[in-house]
Amino acid sequence: MAKVLVLDDVRDAAIMVQKILQRKGHEVHIFNDEDDALRHVDCQTIDLAIIDAKLKKMDGLDVLAEIKKKQPKTAVIILTGFPTMDAAQRAIKLGAAAYCAKPIDKDELENKVETALRLCDSQ
Repeated sequence: MAKVLVLDDVRDAAIMVQKILQRKGHEVHIFNDEDDALRHVDCQTIDLAIIDAKLKKMDGLDVLAEIKKKQPKTAVIILTGFPTMDAAQRAIKLGAAAYCAKPIDKDELENKVETALRLCDSQ
């Protein structure tokens, strides 16, 4: 299955995403710090990154841009508790495969992950 990076400054949110995706057989690494997550991307190929839009040090969309520079084929899903059309459009423009509102719906997340990974495979 896929190698997935989850970055959320709320540890419980990251753990919830991890549990959902591990049940589907994915290898999931969670991070609460942007620098740690980007260091992981420097030394480990990932298939999918799931990033919270609001983080402590950086904007999630800035992290998306950094990941796409380092690993252009990585699929990215942006999570947010404050969805706006402008932010969704910016995320897609930067290369996000999907944009998902919090609170996280398990079925919606699983569907978006499946779709994002299919898109990643077709690149």
